[in-house]
Amino acid sequence: MRLIVTAGPTREYIDTVRFITNASGGRMGCAVARAAAEAGHHVTVLLAQGLVSSATSALTQNTTVVPFVTVEDLKGELRARFAECDALVMAAAVGDFRLEEPAKSKLSRSAGPINLRLLPTEDVVAAVCAAKRDDQVTITFAVEDGAVDEMDAKARAEMAAKKADYVVVNTPVAIGRDDSRACVLSASGVVLPWAMRSKQQLAREIVNLLTGSE
Repeated sequence: MRLIVTAGPTREYIDTVRFITNASGGRMGCAVARAAAEAGHHVTVLLAQGLVSSATSALTQNTTVVPFVTVEDLKGELRARFAECDALVMAAAVGDFRLEEPAKSKLSRSAGPINLRLLPTEDVVAAVCAAKRDDQVTITFAVEDGAVDEMDAKARAEMAAKKADYVVVNTPVAIGRDDSRACVLSASGVVLPWAMRSKQQLAREIVNLLTGSE
């Protein structure tokens, strides 16, 4: 099986030095990539630029690493490769906003207060999955908080909007940790129930789900 796995946070630049990002460390995506490669699958990891040097050593053979920076970078890399893959695991933490007009040089504090106008970014998974074939499988991730029923309902709605096959629902507590309280949902119901698992264990279960293994 040929898999694309995305991992890590996007960056949206404010000026030539500063950027908006999030706290994702890419652990979940890298764990899925490693589990898939160890199971003998060919894996392309679209990995956040800032994680390439630290995360690459944790990956194995059968793995190709392609860096990305912005949401547009990630979308472009996915569109270029999606038709050739059998499955996509979208574990990257994609930013929801970008600067309307990034500054062309470093901003100075001496200029005083600065107002930044943010615009919503395009939904990368929805854009890519618009060209999804019936024989391709996509798994997206949703970070939610609140009551379990509310989180599940939000995640299912997001999964349907993106035309994904499965959604992994977890909470903000998982960010930066080696374990995650998560569940996996499909349109037909609960595939993996809510439980605390190591990210390595969850990664193996995701790979088994993709390949139809127990």
